[in-house]
Amino acid sequence: MHTPAPRLAGHALVEALIAQGIGTCFGVPGESFLPVLDGFLEHAGRIRFVSCRQEGGAAFMAEAQGKLTRRPGICFVTRGPGAANAAVGLHTAFQDSTPMVLFIGQVGAEVRDREAFQELDYRAVFGPNSGGFAKWVGEVASADRLPEYVAKAFHLAMQGRPGPVVLALPEDVLRTPTAAPVLPRAEPAQ
Repeated sequence: MHTPAPRLAGHALVEALIAQGIGTCFGVPGESFLPVLDGFLEHAGRIRFVSCRQEGGAAFMAEAQGKLTRRPGICFVTRGPGAANAAVGLHTAFQDSTPMVLFIGQVGAEVRDREAFQELDYRAVFGPNSGGFAKWVGEVASADRLPEYVAKAFHLAMQGRPGPVVLALPEDVLRTPTAAPVLPRAEPAQ
């Protein structure tokens, strides 16, 4: 595994999706994950981002893709109302055992726990311990760990009973440079 040159964590996320075999992602562009959108532009020949009008539609598209490919369908939404609008697609993925990863923009650490910019506690909203409908809810702690979180999200979405997972992406983490290597493609256990 070679160590890449430092690049924004948002770009590293797109590289991780490519390494997982993802060619198409769905979502509603939002300012909370601009470095990821820049990463899609940088890697436009290898992956595409389908811009949708509403988060529920984007989540349903990702859910359908997960059903068809048996690899996680990918959806990007912004925080608060964007995440809430995607909830019905997430619930469908949970009920139908469809692998899916919902990436949600999250406020940066400097304004955390101040109810800033439509902040939500995604573990409390979607988490399995709170009666939610995601197999797992994580939040990227640092730019250097972003590939690890993506690999874990893919692994959990496909293992056992397939289903959706949620990964929150703090803005400050996405803007941080990282030389973290992309991890190998996750495969379901046979």
